[in-house]
Amino acid sequence: MPEKIWYAIYVKSRTEKKVATEFEIDGFDFYLPLVKKLKQWSDRKKWIEEPLFRSYIFVHIDQKQYYPVLQTPNVVKYVSFENKAVPIRNEQIEAVKYFLNEKDPENIDQQVWEEGQKVEVISGSLAGLKGELIEVRGKKKVKVEIEVVGKTLIIQIPKSKLQFIL
Repeated sequence: MPEKIWYAIYVKSRTEKKVATEFEIDGFDFYLPLVKKLKQWSDRKKWIEEPLFRSYIFVHIDQKQYYPVLQTPNVVKYVSFENKAVPIRNEQIEAVKYFLNEKDPENIDQQVWEEGQKVEVISGSLAGLKGELIEVRGKKKVKVEIEVVGKTLIIQIPKSKLQFIL
């Protein structure tokens, strides 16, 4: 079976959900990270789901699906560097998923945690990702800044899942 690779797709503005629906119909494996936001109109408030990354959707495809994805309505292009689509590591997609579904801490660690320290995730679905400690949140959690797909994500993660990088 051919190896599947994650790619970021740039789509026309405000068409992310439409493209996701088309991908589902066409049988493409995709991921559209959504966040809930409370929107205020003049007459009401309403919770809506918006894309975490505007105008982007991720596809997990093999080589034979590469060009059919581009034929999908409202798809503009693959995110590329020097005219070559840039593959996205599974760990980066997992980082986005983790960011949207923060987990509870497992245990308390006695190490000294200071802002600015370089850290690496050592367990769980984000293992291998590296970032910078930006905030200590009590005894169990810290906030870490991780770069994913040219964007910076701030994740709250249990100290027990991290180690310092020298």
